[in-house]
Amino acid sequence: MEPETDASVWTGVTDVVGQVWDAATTSVAPPEPAVVLAMGAVASSIVLVTPVWHVARHVVTIAHEGAHALAALLTGRQLSGIRLHSDTSGLTVSAGRPRGFGMILTAFMGYVGPGLVGLGAAALLRQGYAVGLLWLLVLLLGLVLLQIRNWFGLWSVLVSGAALVGVSWWAPPDVQSAVAYAVTWFLLLGAVRPVLELQVQRSRGLGSSSDADILARLTHLPGLLWVGVFLVVTLGAAALGAWWIVGPAT
Repeated sequence: MEPETDASVWTGVTDVVGQVWDAATTSVAPPEPAVVLAMGAVASSIVLVTPVWHVARHVVTIAHEGAHALAALLTGRQLSGIRLHSDTSGLTVSAGRPRGFGMILTAFMGYVGPGLVGLGAAALLRQGYAVGLLWLLVLLLGLVLLQIRNWFGLWSVLVSGAALVGVSWWAPPDVQSAVAYAVTWFLLLGAVRPVLELQVQRSRGLGSSSDADILARLTHLPGLLWVGVFLVVTLGAAALGAWWIVGPAT
């Protein structure tokens, strides 16, 4: 490749990065309250309507497994990879001590992860960074993509990331803002249903390898207690996040 071509490519890349950075770091006015509530209603419908939920749940699984991976890295465990499956289940594999704080935190973070991500998203929206939130989610998906170890997981993350890039780059500002609110609502509300589904599976004797039961073996505390903790955290994140979204600015 000729030097002039190299220079033009580099200039184009830096221009794109600059535009993304400017858009991500510029505060924008929130949408009308009716739009915010409408996006909440849309997210609620997605969570409550089972056929739609079975598709949308893949997004929650990505956040769930990403939270496992982050906790593993933060506690010094060696991350081996993430697998996402078509039945909306997932698996994050890490190596390290089989017991102790690192393993406990890694097991704990999965079910609470989507709600905590939603809470962070609500905090960004409260500060006016709707577009910045979309690009941050693209970045997080890119980091998850580096750890994906199966084809379905690769497809799932790429589709999610492509959708966010399309909205962040080409959609008009009002659409970008509405999507950012819809995604945030979905993460907050969608974090709760998997916890309830988990306990239903456990009541049928199908949850022996669930995060709650892993935590029970690690801590000698009942799995039901851990399900209760998951529920308290996700409900708390949903309530606080909703307040940050619809409550008066301070």
